[in-house]
Amino acid sequence: MMEILGKTKVDFVAWRRTAFTVSAVLCLLGIVSIIQIGRGAANLGIDFAGGTSVQLKFSKPVDLGRVRTLLAESGLKDSEPQQFAGGDRIMVRLKRAEGSQAGMAQRVQDIFSKGLPDNPFVVEGTNEVGPAIGKDLQKAALWAIAFSMIGIIAYIAWRFEFKFGIAAAIATLHDVLAVLGFFYVLNGEITLLIITALLTLAGYSLTDTVVVFDRIRENLQGRRKESLGDVINMSINEVLSRTIVTSLTVLLVLLALFMLGGEVLHDFSLALIAGVCVGTYSSWFVASPIVYEWRTWERSKLKAPVKAKVKG
Repeated sequence: MMEILGKTKVDFVAWRRTAFTVSAVLCLLGIVSIIQIGRGAANLGIDFAGGTSVQLKFSKPVDLGRVRTLLAESGLKDSEPQQFAGGDRIMVRLKRAEGSQAGMAQRVQDIFSKGLPDNPFVVEGTNEVGPAIGKDLQKAALWAIAFSMIGIIAYIAWRFEFKFGIAAAIATLHDVLAVLGFFYVLNGEITLLIITALLTLAGYSLTDTVVVFDRIRENLQGRRKESLGDVINMSINEVLSRTIVTSLTVLLVLLALFMLGGEVLHDFSLALIAGVCVGTYSSWFVASPIVYEWRTWERSKLKAPVKAKVKG
């Protein structure tokens, strides 16, 4: 594997208190965002809030700015038009607050028929999501994340040991909460595509954590006389170049999607970019330090009765 950093001696364990403080703030922000999503106070897409989407194919490319102007002049200034590759396909998304009236799909068609008379179009599809379906999708998304956490704990506990599984699950949940909070602060739209990005992030973060844990396990078996903190620091430093190279490679692809993928993939790629950065950080400063704190606490509990007996 290419080593872009060579041999490093970063003391990751020494930074654990600061990292835990930063992570606590990120998780708190994520919890607040979940509460706001449950209250319907976040920027929810029509997948969760309910609404209408209409996809149109024009005979020739249209200007997205002109489309936004027509919708705003017709009283739909908060609608979300998206343009697909080629420029001749437009999707207009209307949330339930705007689309509660009947016939919103027909209203959109009438707006473009009058506003763009020289550019005829055909309706490729309409989709309506009611508020009840949106609530069901919210619950399904939360269950999907919960089941992924349970699966992570079970897999890592089987592959390593239980405390490693808990640490990996906490780190993964930390990444999901951090990205969700990041989107909430930016007032980004929470859609099923964002939930897909969060689940993808969970898989990426787990893979990165497993690499670090695997090296820790190898070094614990071969260096039993060294302190736990030294073994953890050594293990992370040994795979540091590998982790950075992997993260940078993934980020290059995601940056290409972000800049060239169009508006449809904009939020998805942004969520993954934030997730890769947070996931790399958590594998160094969250997952492994949790194992360190747990094992140190267990050893202190085992030594406590012995000290008490000597004093007596």
